[in-house]
Amino acid sequence: MEVAVRMARVGNYILGVIAAIMIVLMCAYGGYSLWDNYMINQGAFLGSDLLSYKPTPEMGGENYSLEELMALNPDTRGWLTIDNTHIDYPVVQGEDDMDYINTDVFGEFSLSGSIFLSCLDSPDFSDHYNLIYGHHMDNGGMFGDVMEFLDEDYFASHQTGTLYLPHETYGITLFACIEADGYDQLIYRPGRECTDMQALLDYLKTSSTQYRDIGVTAGDQIIGMSTCVDAVTNGRAILFGRLEKGE
Repeated sequence: MEVAVRMARVGNYILGVIAAIMIVLMCAYGGYSLWDNYMINQGAFLGSDLLSYKPTPEMGGENYSLEELMALNPDTRGWLTIDNTHIDYPVVQGEDDMDYINTDVFGEFSLSGSIFLSCLDSPDFSDHYNLIYGHHMDNGGMFGDVMEFLDEDYFASHQTGTLYLPHETYGITLFACIEADGYDQLIYRPGRECTDMQALLDYLKTSSTQYRDIGVTAGDQIIGMSTCVDAVTNGRAILFGRLEKGE
């Protein structure tokens, strides 16, 4: 009987040790997950090293800071800013649309990726339809704020932005925000694949969640900013604006 009691105590002790180890491992994993999520979210915002390359209106269209960034990464195409949002990033372009999904502007691995121009578009944004992609970060980083434009009040109060190119600056007037499928053939055929601008514009006018009539025509240059909709497998939100050359 005494032996049985001792064995039971030893068994309980071993179970207690195992339980303690499991609790420590679970706490460690939970802590790592929180840290990892924090680092991913922080990586979606610009550090001071990258912000130093952001052009300013004072440069008068000759955005030499972009040329400096292009010297570090020749895939740099410009810098996109949407006023009073977190959208304020350099724009890169890969040989295909997977190159910068999980790669930052400096060529390093990053789960938040980069803001990148479709490989179907001309690198100088000379096409009538230019499409830019970015991840949807829950903290508003990258293109997370595109989702905000589906709200009527937010859309009404955020109407402008700027696209800086190495030797040109464009104003952006926002006019539509639409939810669409990732395989939508009107939206996801930019650049040389866009053969009917009027059909695209008519589609945006009739199908957008939010729309503002600014008199956009098939002869204008427009820019689309696409991100994922978390709740829908192939769901996308795309914000559209007209590009307007600075004086």
